[in-house]
Amino acid sequence: MIDRSPPGARTTASSARLPVPAGLGRGLVLASVFVCAACGLVYELELVAVASSLVGDSVTQASVVLSVMVFAMGVGSLLAKRLPCHAAAGFGYVEALLALAGGGSAMALYACFSWLGEARIALVAISFTIGVLIGAEMPLLMTLIQRIRQQDAGGALADLFAADYVGALVGGLTFPFLLLPLFGQLTGALLTGVVNVLAGGLVVQWLFRHDLPTRVRWRLLGANGCVLVLLLCGAAFVAPFERAARQAVYGGDVRVAVRSGAQELVLTGGATPAAWPDAGELRLFRDGRLAVRGPRAHERHEALVGPAMESGPHGRVLVLGGGDGLSAREVLRRPGVKRVTVVEPDPGLVRLARRDPGLLALNDGALDDPRVRVVTADGFDWLRERAASGRPRYDVIVAAVPAPSDAATSKLYSQEFYGLAARALSADGRLAVRAGSPDADPHAFWTVDATLRAAGLTTCPYAREAEDRGFLLARRAGGASGAASAAAPRRCGAPVGRFTAGARLAGRADVQELPPSTLMHPRYPG
Repeated sequence: MIDRSPPGARTTASSARLPVPAGLGRGLVLASVFVCAACGLVYELELVAVASSLVGDSVTQASVVLSVMVFAMGVGSLLAKRLPCHAAAGFGYVEALLALAGGGSAMALYACFSWLGEARIALVAISFTIGVLIGAEMPLLMTLIQRIRQQDAGGALADLFAADYVGALVGGLTFPFLLLPLFGQLTGALLTGVVNVLAGGLVVQWLFRHDLPTRVRWRLLGANGCVLVLLLCGAAFVAPFERAARQAVYGGDVRVAVRSGAQELVLTGGATPAAWPDAGELRLFRDGRLAVRGPRAHERHEALVGPAMESGPHGRVLVLGGGDGLSAREVLRRPGVKRVTVVEPDPGLVRLARRDPGLLALNDGALDDPRVRVVTADGFDWLRERAASGRPRYDVIVAAVPAPSDAATSKLYSQEFYGLAARALSADGRLAVRAGSPDADPHAFWTVDATLRAAGLTTCPYAREAEDRGFLLARRAGGASGAASAAAPRRCGAPVGRFTAGARLAGRADVQELPPSTLMHPRYPG
């Protein structure tokens, strides 16, 4: 027998009239917990992914989303205490709002970034809203499952949390392996909202339909219908929305916009140098950050590659990153180059560099040169595997990797990474590193210098006289490529060709000794 509720309660466990046996009804509630938990985790991961793409520094964005959501879940649980007598209707409205807020979260965040120029405040507000709604689910579901069949509170909570955690596991795996590659960030979030509203509506509109007044049922049906229509319309207009948002960010001359497996690539400006005076010079953006800018890209890559190539043997060259082909072009311009290996993690960037006429004009088709071999791999992992195999070493290594703005890119500026690179250098090999501006961001520049020396390399800072961008030319210190010594000397007597700023920068380097950046302690600002 089911115990009766205290006198005066508006609904009781015995009043739950179900269209199915109690056991099946309980199973359907747990199934809805499973689905809603999966959707909730997808919303969370989606916010982290979008914020990392738009703002950068994935560690900070994940910390903001997780901490705000967990706090908001506590707030939502407290607010749900006011709805125990209206658990079915309350759960229906909560799921409709959650589907709308979560499904549209990625689009709303992108819109704020594109048209308002700021996404951080919107990230906190959206995370808080979703967290409140997720937190309100569990108390309402606890009430509903107890109305189907009374059991001890511990057993009911165990069942609910088990379904919730398993659903979170499925949602966490579905996002990177299914939703993101098949549908992308915006459409994936909207379709998740569709699943969310259908799952919540089914439980309330069918399983607990006898417990809802007719007027409440129609209101809920209308709310669910409106949310469903909004989400489906959003999914149908994702492509025009993305085009308009890109134009707001990059201007009206967006020519190519593709989402590769690793990042979003956007090309603006004319397709050929002849069209640049009218259509604007070609610019390549990687996740919103300018990576290539017309003819000026040649100057920067020449500054990165030139001194390393001109100060010793350079028959075998390794380019880490450089999927745009510009570093490979500068390498191939030097006589005596026999083999160039380009290690690029994003095959989409390589395809674009080989096919787009604008990029082809800049890189002179370097990636298709018979001396060039392109490897699709993460530079860190590739170096580690190569170090274990003991393969032939390189005369020159060019680190043409993005600036250290988040955990993924900071790994490529770590002591461990430079230690692996040193092991891949020949006895007289050189490593060229792009280190940022010694004037605008001296902390980052000299941290790169300290990190190279901690990996057992001697360094020579240099820069073009007319620019504030700085570079570092590193060599193995006394053949001890694997030695990690923060006191490794700075030896700027090495020739750096036409780049004569080495002595000036080396003099400034002794002003402050900075600790190196490591995998476990990245020291670059986000």
